[in-house]
Amino acid sequence: MASKERVVRALNHKEPDAIPVDFGGTAVTGMHVNCVAALRNHYGLEKRLVKVHEPYQMLGFIEEDLRQVMGIDIEGVYAAETLFGFPNENWKPWRMDSGLEVLVSEHFRITKDKIGDTLIYPKGDLTAPPSGRMPKDGFFFDTIVRQEPIIEEKLNPADNLEEFGPISDQHLDYFENAAKEAAQTGRGVIATFGGTAFGDIALVPAPFLKYPKGIRDIEEWYISTHTRQPYIHKVFEKQCEIALVNLEKIRTRVGNLVDAVFICGTDFGTQISTFCSEKTFRSLYMPYYKRINDWIHKNTTWKTFKHSCGAVETFIRAFIESGFDILNPVQTSARGMDAAYLKRKYSTEIVFWGGGVDTQKTLAFGTPKGVREEVLKRCEIFGVGGGFIFNAIHNVQANTPIKNIVAMIEAVKEFNGRT
Repeated sequence: MASKERVVRALNHKEPDAIPVDFGGTAVTGMHVNCVAALRNHYGLEKRLVKVHEPYQMLGFIEEDLRQVMGIDIEGVYAAETLFGFPNENWKPWRMDSGLEVLVSEHFRITKDKIGDTLIYPKGDLTAPPSGRMPKDGFFFDTIVRQEPIIEEKLNPADNLEEFGPISDQHLDYFENAAKEAAQTGRGVIATFGGTAFGDIALVPAPFLKYPKGIRDIEEWYISTHTRQPYIHKVFEKQCEIALVNLEKIRTRVGNLVDAVFICGTDFGTQISTFCSEKTFRSLYMPYYKRINDWIHKNTTWKTFKHSCGAVETFIRAFIESGFDILNPVQTSARGMDAAYLKRKYSTEIVFWGGGVDTQKTLAFGTPKGVREEVLKRCEIFGVGGGFIFNAIHNVQANTPIKNIVAMIEAVKEFNGRT
């Protein structure tokens, strides 16, 4: 099968000729730039600097030659702007504290503070307060919270809607061109259009805005989901209305060039539990997810992708009822997330995109033998009957041993060679 057919069959719970593979299709299924550079070196590919397509997590762009080697079946259409609010264009070299030289957007503008931390600025505007910090000798950025003091009687939901509005013609052009280019690769296509992530804690502090207003402190936001639910509902309701109008405009441009769309990266799970009750999820979040997913299923052929780390087995039924087709990253190391149990219980109702190997322990600190065994076992469990796209559990982190990454790639090839 061609990659596109393989992906479409898997998304429709039909077993393909081989398990489809994704690395780099989204901002939660990629690899740190130093891992991508190490892979290029390991496989003896042309010497070139790796592009950082998402500077917040310092994810490296996987070029076509490496995609061929890795057997990747997914092509990503990335968001029009990075998490720091600027487009990737006019690449320039930048050397990390580790000594690795990479390529970044011309709008990637930084300073160093007195202790050697790297500060990055929203929209690349050095006159604005910095919105991200990479610790000295670090490998990715942390958000700098820029929360103004909360004055309860002055809280206005419109302030938390500042980043949502009508999609520009420029961004529509970008998505149309990017979708066409992605479709021409012959791979399955997943797109990140933005605007549909309700309460995503990576987005709440708005590292892409120069002077964010509203509730922007992470702790204060979580408190608000309990104590200020009417406020949150007003934010989500208006955000949903804007998103539906924008999705209609996007649909007219990209049509069925896209196979799946990244809806939301809001995390609901910890290692052992959930951030809120299922009742709160169903009352506060689910109505808006359902409106988005129902519109997409009525008007397009796209499958909808929900990212949530952690122990979310108790939420999966609600995810399905919300209309999500895909769950990622399938954190099988979290409580209640046993791979065989998930497959047995939900195999015909939701696609598992991830879960292929544990990035917290096995991939980062195990042996190639242990990686191979875990990958083969997960493929045997999740691959039966389709409904599985291979990816690690979230992004492959910086300094993961190259021998382990190669063992993961080769184990998938091994499994697919015997199916």
